[in-house]
Amino acid sequence: MMEYEVVIGMEVHAELSTKSKIYCSCTTEFGGDPNTHCCPICTGMPGVLPVLNKSVVEYAVRAGLATNCKISSFSKQDRKNYFYPDLPKAYQISQLYNPLCTDGYVEIEVEGKKKRINIREIHIEEDAGKLVHDEWGTETLVDYNRCGVPLIEIVSQPDMRSAEEARLYLENLKAILEYAGVSDCKMQEGSLRADINLSVRPKEQKEFGTRTEMKNINSFKAIVRAIEYESRRQIEELESGGKVEQETRRWDDNKGISYAMRNKEEAHDYRYFPDPDLVPIVVDEKWVEEIRASLPEMPESRKERYITQYGLPEYDAGILTSSIKLANFFESALEKTSNAKAVSNWIMGDLMRILKDKEMEADEIPFPAEYLAELVNLIDEGTISGTIAKKVFAKMFDTGKAPGTIVKEEGLEVVSDEGAIVEAVKKVIVANPQSVADYKGGKEKAIGFLVGQVMRETKGKANPQIVNKVLREELNKI
Repeated sequence: MMEYEVVIGMEVHAELSTKSKIYCSCTTEFGGDPNTHCCPICTGMPGVLPVLNKSVVEYAVRAGLATNCKISSFSKQDRKNYFYPDLPKAYQISQLYNPLCTDGYVEIEVEGKKKRINIREIHIEEDAGKLVHDEWGTETLVDYNRCGVPLIEIVSQPDMRSAEEARLYLENLKAILEYAGVSDCKMQEGSLRADINLSVRPKEQKEFGTRTEMKNINSFKAIVRAIEYESRRQIEELESGGKVEQETRRWDDNKGISYAMRNKEEAHDYRYFPDPDLVPIVVDEKWVEEIRASLPEMPESRKERYITQYGLPEYDAGILTSSIKLANFFESALEKTSNAKAVSNWIMGDLMRILKDKEMEADEIPFPAEYLAELVNLIDEGTISGTIAKKVFAKMFDTGKAPGTIVKEEGLEVVSDEGAIVEAVKKVIVANPQSVADYKGGKEKAIGFLVGQVMRETKGKANPQIVNKVLREELNKI
């Protein structure tokens, strides 16, 4: 079998975090009863005129600057004509000829090396409505709430060569957009979705193969699965003597397959022309510089700072800065404690595990960052043990109470009274003669088991250092 190379480009649609739609004052709030967040303008009724929301341009420029793009001082909006029930005007306003942002890039790290994924353009456009199909497949309803919701489309060059590179690119892009305050990037709500353009070619071939496009994939897992499946499908097609058709395909994540929807359209199929109802967009250089100055520290520079300022390992710093919500939570905690490594460990361990289990986002944590700092301080001060701290942390999630309050209410303070610990140690020694014999016989590991038994006897409240000391003293008396 011939060795093939996968070539991937990506078109990412991000919903902008403006309060109102791109050409009218309707809300962009997610949800709501069907057809309640729309008006004659966003549904394209006769006689209405669109007016461009300035904030849409500002957010798009922010995205462009954050991804190292050139900002066009002059751009236009175009009509993309197609007929589909969720598009009431029978055209979508987008940008083909003069996009707002061009020639940018996002860096990823592959096998310890930096790789640049080039961005061809970022343009603004309006979203379409939503088709709602009944479970029997007999009726389709249309919800126009999303019509006119402002989007940016970020079009990469075909620079990715694996599903892993595509995943890394999208993860980094998502983080950048969140940091820039451009989009909430909630993939489960459709705020961030990707179209995958994919082709395969023999390893030594310079020309691209015939590409397919998989539409509206909205999870990292699905993107990896879709790329791996489609690349296999195309290779098998070529190896069997067939040819790859240029077409748009739908990815079915439940079945793990893609299937053909329609032949792939080209720009001329949409009969693009400049929208006659909208004036050109002229972006002043002074305004661009004001927007640039307002951008926060981006994920990569924040990661490097965490490594140098807090002494965190590169992996830890990368995880923390992958989400602005996590990074802000981390830094807020450090306003109340100096133990950065402990805070990092709690976030990357127990916190992220619970968030995943409960399907929560970082901004839904039911207690402030200062409570995590307080928990770390309680451990460092010897007020509670690490074992007890885990119980306290779970209670913090369930109740939203401060850790100090939980410790007091439930009497969880560490027992440092040697007299009480001696009693517990003696009980454990009597109850575990074999482990005692092992220790006396030179098996040092037996001490760990006995310490654990003492902690169990004291319900995790005994000071581990004192337990170790007292235990050895009592064992040496035997």
